Amino acid sequence: MKYLFYSLSIFLTYSTFGQTNCVEGFAGVYPCNKVNLLSYMNFSAIGGITNTEGNDCWGWTDPLTNKEYAIMGCTTHTAFIDISNPTNPIYVGKVSSHNNVRSIWRDIKVYNNYAFIVSEASGHGMQVFDLTRLRNVTTPQIFTPDTRYSGFGNCHNIAINEATGFAYCIGTSTFSGGPHVVNIQNPLNPIFSFGYSAQGYTHDAQIVIYNGPDTQHNGKEIYFGCNEDKVIVLDVTNKLNPILLSTFFYSNTGYTHQGWLTQNKKYYIVGDEQDETSFGINTRSIVIDMTDLDQPVLKFDYLGTTPSIDHNGYTTANKFHLANYRAGYRVIDISGIDVSQMNEVAYFDTYPANNTANYNGAWSVYPYFSSGSIVVSDIDRGFFLVKLDPSLTTTEFAQNDFKIFPNPANFNITITSDINIEKIEIFDLLGKNVFMKDKLISNSEIVDISTLQSGIYILKCNENNIQKLIIK
Repeated sequence: MKYLFYSLSIFLTYSTFGQTNCVEGFAGVYPCNKVNLLSYMNFSAIGGITNTEGNDCWGWTDPLTNKEYAIMGCTTHTAFIDISNPTNPIYVGKVSSHNNVRSIWRDIKVYNNYAFIVSEASGHGMQVFDLTRLRNVTTPQIFTPDTRYSGFGNCHNIAINEATGFAYCIGTSTFSGGPHVVNIQNPLNPIFSFGYSAQGYTHDAQIVIYNGPDTQHNGKEIYFGCNEDKVIVLDVTNKLNPILLSTFFYSNTGYTHQGWLTQNKKYYIVGDEQDETSFGINTRSIVIDMTDLDQPVLKFDYLGTTPSIDHNGYTTANKFHLANYRAGYRVIDISGIDVSQMNEVAYFDTYPANNTANYNGAWSVYPYFSSGSIVVSDIDRGFFLVKLDPSLTTTEFAQNDFKIFPNPANFNITITSDINIEKIEIFDLLGKNVFMKDKLISNSEIVDISTLQSGIYILKCNENNIQKLIIK
């Protein structure tokens, strides 16, 4: 044990280091499972000063060069990192906090090649920075914002509907902390649109042009807000007349912190930031069935593998990517969410000391780069860039028009689809075809897998839909 902590202290003295694969449960000193470390930079390497800490992260891909950039919030500034070579990231520069006022809370989102930055720092407002200025930078720069919106001072969070060009600034001292909405369609001329205070303080939100199972609301701009002790659903299509569709309450409420929709808009996965400490439970994610936006219902609670507190979580096709404070970055398979199944399949623990319920470790995660690089921002240690093991990424190969359950499975699986299933094939990881069934015309098929050995397989439906299948 003494040797382990000695090794840990030596390892963490380096300000940057490159690729370290997850081998036998560790990437260097970091506990891991099926997540490889591409690179790491501490705060001194990304523009930090004495006692700088980390918070939010986001990302931007330059449409001209296809270079990927990580954006990381810190107590003192916002850092920009070129990750186009993920094993050798380059710190490009920073935008300092307004008037150099520190705050542990800083949040960033991107719209139309601009970063929009808010903070709880007094008088901060919303900084607007043209991300194309990062092109051709050869030495790290201290950038000044291109403009600043001063319609509020402190602001806890920002959510942007990129489809409409409206920024929902939440947790300000205006509108009882409810959404203070700004038209950013011209990023250099942000204009106040409206505010909503009727449901009180919003801590985090997601806003979409809705195209989900509740067809009554398709095409509308819908706001999903985490409001401390409840979830609210608002129709904000008419900015002059936002309409409350529903409120959702759940048991054992600590603090309704943040949520994100599944890709099909059917479920909203919520993290409560205080239930672990208040009720002594493992990490809990509350899965809300949003089939009826006017009457959402609880689907089930997912309990994680550690007692750590959950913070920010985001979904991709069949995965929930969770920043889990002292438990680091956790990857949860949600392919079985329709049958109330979620399973942790991978992790990278940025806080090796322990997994207790305290406010250290991974603050946020950004899993949306086309390269598969994933940003993890850590409060104590800085910037991590990781990537899932290839065995976990087969579900992201194609847009999935079909679902498999159960998965993992022992004997039979059921495949369902919104389109006709014509052909089913199963391949092992060497590419050998171990099952084939064709000349089908149905939306549901049961497949007997009892003769296949335990392991990871690739299931192909029709000609262009691929998913990972795990046989126990």
